[in-house]
Amino acid sequence: MKRFLKLIMWFFSAVVLLGVCTGAYFWYIWSSNLPYVGSVKEYRPPIISEIYSDDGEVIGRFWEERRIVIPLEQVPQLMIQAFVAAEDARFFEHEGVDIISIARAFIKNISAGKIEQGGSTITQQVTRSLLLRNTKRTYRRKVREAILSIQFENSFSKKHILFLYMNQIYLGQGAYGVEAASRTYFDKSAKDLTLAEASLLAGLPQAPARYSPVTHFDRAKARQRYVLERMSEEGYITGEQLKDALATQLDIRTNTENTFAKAPYFTEYVRRNLLKKYGRDLLYRGGLKVHTTVNLKMQRAAREALKKGLAELDKREGYRGPIKHLTPEEISGFIVEALEKLGSEPPGLGSVIEGVVEEVDDTKKEVVVLIGNDACLLPLSEMKWARRPDPEVPYYAARVRKPSDVLKQGDVIHVRLVKPADPPFVWEVSLEQAPAVQGALLCMVPETGEVRAMVGGLDFTKSQFDRAIQARRQPGSAFKPIIYAAALDWGMSPAEIIIDAPYISDQNPDEEVWKPKNYKEKFFGPTLFRTGLAKSRNVVTVKILRKIGVNHAIQYARKIGIESDLSPDLSLALGSSGLSLIEIVRAYSVFANRGMLVKPTFIKRIFDRSGQVIEENQPECRKVISKETAYVMTDLLRAVIREGTGWRIKALKRPAAGKTGTTNNLRDAWFMGFTPTLVTGVWVGYDDQKAMGKGETGSRAASPIWLYFMSDVLKDRPVVDFQVPEGVVFAKIDAETGRLASNYSVKTVFQAFKEGSEPKKYSPKPKAPKSGQFLQYDMDEAN
Repeated sequence: MKRFLKLIMWFFSAVVLLGVCTGAYFWYIWSSNLPYVGSVKEYRPPIISEIYSDDGEVIGRFWEERRIVIPLEQVPQLMIQAFVAAEDARFFEHEGVDIISIARAFIKNISAGKIEQGGSTITQQVTRSLLLRNTKRTYRRKVREAILSIQFENSFSKKHILFLYMNQIYLGQGAYGVEAASRTYFDKSAKDLTLAEASLLAGLPQAPARYSPVTHFDRAKARQRYVLERMSEEGYITGEQLKDALATQLDIRTNTENTFAKAPYFTEYVRRNLLKKYGRDLLYRGGLKVHTTVNLKMQRAAREALKKGLAELDKREGYRGPIKHLTPEEISGFIVEALEKLGSEPPGLGSVIEGVVEEVDDTKKEVVVLIGNDACLLPLSEMKWARRPDPEVPYYAARVRKPSDVLKQGDVIHVRLVKPADPPFVWEVSLEQAPAVQGALLCMVPETGEVRAMVGGLDFTKSQFDRAIQARRQPGSAFKPIIYAAALDWGMSPAEIIIDAPYISDQNPDEEVWKPKNYKEKFFGPTLFRTGLAKSRNVVTVKILRKIGVNHAIQYARKIGIESDLSPDLSLALGSSGLSLIEIVRAYSVFANRGMLVKPTFIKRIFDRSGQVIEENQPECRKVISKETAYVMTDLLRAVIREGTGWRIKALKRPAAGKTGTTNNLRDAWFMGFTPTLVTGVWVGYDDQKAMGKGETGSRAASPIWLYFMSDVLKDRPVVDFQVPEGVVFAKIDAETGRLASNYSVKTVFQAFKEGSEPKKYSPKPKAPKSGQFLQYDMDEAN
């Protein structure tokens, strides 16, 4: 018997020893090469980089993990209690591992034959997220997780572990941490959450997708109830608080805020530059705070001005037809789809939405349009613009005479809600269409180069191509001021006479005969230098370029900021070389900034995640032309508005200077202009470079957009005039001869001159012209 007992004891000891050795072996294997807990002492998780406007409003966010780190003091106590009650009730008692919870999970997993329940503590969740990411869910990982959790508890306080947990945990919809989740689901900071909202978030860590309040609200509410009941059991809330929280209606955001939409082209340009300079890791994980120069009020004005101007132009271009056409059988299905799109909120005044034509009545000159189940009235007066496109016919010459000229039953069209209508109609509407023409606008402060507004196209969601930066289009006559400025510094005078008459040149790339023409193919004889610019005379400008030399003009353009390739021939005078909007705006800023060339600036300063400035931009200016030349050019460009092609800008009713630009076949339309405080450029055209309609010049197509924008942004600012520098004098000259005005002068103008270059002789008595000749003067006679 003793021998038998001894054998049993030896066997038991051997089993125990084998178990201990096996356990020690696996403990050694599984615990070897553990991550260093001290590596999380400096908690630097990936966080959001934010882009700000000049007044501190967020215009863009970039991230790999949408996380906003906040101190634990900013997390409400009820939220902490909600997470503890739901995830780890014994958090403040255990040392990182809760043996009871693990045992319970172990038994459940054995019975299920697979790992179903983790039984993890908050400390273990933090450990797993920070040190054991991207590892498979195995028992080996659980052992390593337990060891690291114990080390965690020995290295950090419970408060610090909670800080890590509240900022690290994934809560669905791309949100990491309670602050990002609060803003994602409730559009508020975590510190402002109610008990009902906090308890809803506390139910998400177990399965964020399954319990998402956006896609599975009922499941989220059931999980919220569980969290509140656990809080009540733990004594964190009363039964009354539980009932009130369950009864509280939750306003869940179903769409993430699109801050990017505030200034999309501007923000995207900034993003590309940050990515190029600092790399993807710092931009998307580094928590940069990027303060830019964009002014959102001006940006909105730019967007609305471009939208309005392009819509007006598009209507002048003609009606392109319905979105699609439906058979009578298809109309009912369309109405059902329309009702689903409209949802519970009916469209408001000014909205542009789809409708289907139900009836066309030529007798009453009206069309009945269905928007959902609502009948709307489209009178002929609200669709007269809708002629069929014909580039050879001015828009005003082919307007609609009756509704059936344009629409028929079953046409799906865009309409704008103009005003409430009398029964049986709900709204009176106007016919609309999405513009096919494109445009761009860029506004800059000439003294500092700070870009205040930039719109690179009509709709960023449809086209991310930035026509203010990336496009290279022929500027046409908008390039002429560069030629005229070069001529002034070459030695020509604003009062110089150039003969506007037929001219033949072979100075072009192909050495072919070239006959430049004016816009309406007329010639005007002796023409003042200033008039050549004001009236945008092509032949006069070509002759000026020929006189000063193409190489001189190209070198001058380079000096004032033009970087694109330029045609080394006389066609340069007519803006034949493709340029970007931003470089032409920069060139015009030289005239507004007294001869100083400034570098366009988009970013003021950048802070890293710790608040240190890593980039700060100051204005970069250098003198490239004299202030006298800059002012004389400004005066000449003011004449473009007072007397020439920029006449529409007179409606601004404040000092302004500028130049229209139109290219051959009306493919591009420009207006470049400035006041003493802002320089703004507008381009309009089709992306495929097809011609716009007849008469769509820079004056007609582009200058109204410039006027809409500048009128808006300057309306509350004091009127400021251009300062006249020393070295500039004014003279009253004869508009025909360019000499000082005399008793014989019929038309006179005041013109700025560099001191010493003003005319010294008076205009003589004109001679009677011979048949077929221009009016002649005895230029040797000095009165």
